[in-house]
Formats: sequence, structure tokens, C-alpha cells
Amino acid sequence: MKNKKTSNIVCQYLENISRKALERYQKVIRRYVRDRHGVYALYRKNKLYYVGLASNLNSRLNGHLRDRHANVWDSFSVYLTVGGEHLHELETLLLRIIDRKGNKQRGKFGKAEDLKRKFRADLRKIQRDEFRDILGDGFFGESKKFKTKNKSGKGPRLADFVHKRFHIRFKYKGKVYVAHVRRNGTITFAADSAEIARLKDKVFKTPSAAAAAITGTTMDGWKSWQYERAPGDWVFLDELRK
Repeated sequence: MKNKKTSNIVCQYLENISRKALERYQKVIRRYVRDRHGVYALYRKNKLYYVGLASNLNSRLNGHLRDRHANVWDSFSVYLTVGGEHLHELETLLLRIIDRKGNKQRGKFGKAEDLKRKFRADLRKIQRDEFRDILGDGFFGESKKFKTKNKSGKGPRLADFVHKRFHIRFKYKGKVYVAHVRRNGTITFAADSAEIARLKDKVFKTPSAAAAAITGTTMDGWKSWQYERAPGDWVFLDELRK
């Protein structure tokens, strides 16, 4: 079996180099870092002082020989990346984890979701269910015992997993099919979906039925449709059942 190719972010690095080396042998180091993207770190007495990113590491490092940090750091490391697509997120990740004295900004993620609000909501639901267990439904003014949306298995298969309406997608024969999972767990195709004229106004109770409407054959919809678990992180619906 052939090994799968993996894409790396860091392609070269140079660690724990004295500031004096940068001052004395700039021509050598310039050959490595000129016009290169990457993340760099400045140290003072072996302790991290500053983290930054740059689309031209040579210019940035030389700048730190003269700017407000000039007399603070005594060694540095550079990490050259493949392109600059993820540079900002790399820097933000580092700034939010490490303790650094030179950086004034904490860093902000561009599209990442902060899970704190969701975490609070989930805790409230768990606590409410715990109180219901202890005190009974009457404590909350509820006449019926709490039941899952699809406990019988006869309703929409996604009903138990829906907290709010969300999108799913299915890539098939070069086309992208987009659908909405509604709050009741049913599935309808979105206006920007491939072949929407044929699929418009149809409602499906299962992911497999929605997939079969596209392919014309029996499909496992849980392993065909994907949902966006987090910004940019598309995974198969089957992950919801794990």
C-alpha cells in the first residue's frame, strides 16, 4: 500500500541562532530567508520574548535590529512555511498560547468559531435535565416527560442532531449539491444546488433518500453528505452518530 502524501506547513527552519550571527553573516542568512514567508521568534536569555510572522523574513529580522525591540533580544529562530496562506492563523495560535513579553496584541482568528457560547448552552441543557431528573417535570411547568425528537425512529433521521438549521453538501460527478437540514430534521435542496429545477420543493426524511434523489441509486447518505462541523471543516454526517 502506498503511503498517502501529506502536505506540510513548515518546510525549513533555523533555530536558536545568536543575534551576533545575524549581524555578522547577514549575506548567508539572507540567502535562506529573503522573500520567504514564515514565523519567527526572538529570545532573551533563552526565554521567548516575541513572536511574529512575515512575508519577507529577511526584511523583518533586519528591522528588529533597529526598532523598539533592538536592545532586548539576543537570539532568534525562523520557520519557513510553504506559502503564506496560514501565516496569520499560525501567529494567532502562538500568541494565544504562549507567554511573551514583547507582543502587545493577543491575536484574532479570522473565521474560527469560539465554542464558549455553545459550551454554556450545552451545560445549561445538561443542568436542566439533571434538575428535571431530581425535581420532576412539574418543577418547570411541563406536563409531559422529556423525549428525544426521533426516539421511535420513524421521524426524520436527523431530528435528534438539529439545534438550528444548517447546510449540507454532496459532491457527485463534478457537481456540488447543497441542501438545508431544517429544525425538524427534514432535508430540502438549496437554491444554489446543482440541478435545483429537478429537486426543488422535494422534502426528504433521511440523508440516504436525499442522496438517492441525486444519483438514482441506493446510497448511504450518512457517508455521502457532509456538514460544516467548524468553519472550513467539512465532515460526513456519520460523525454526528459517533
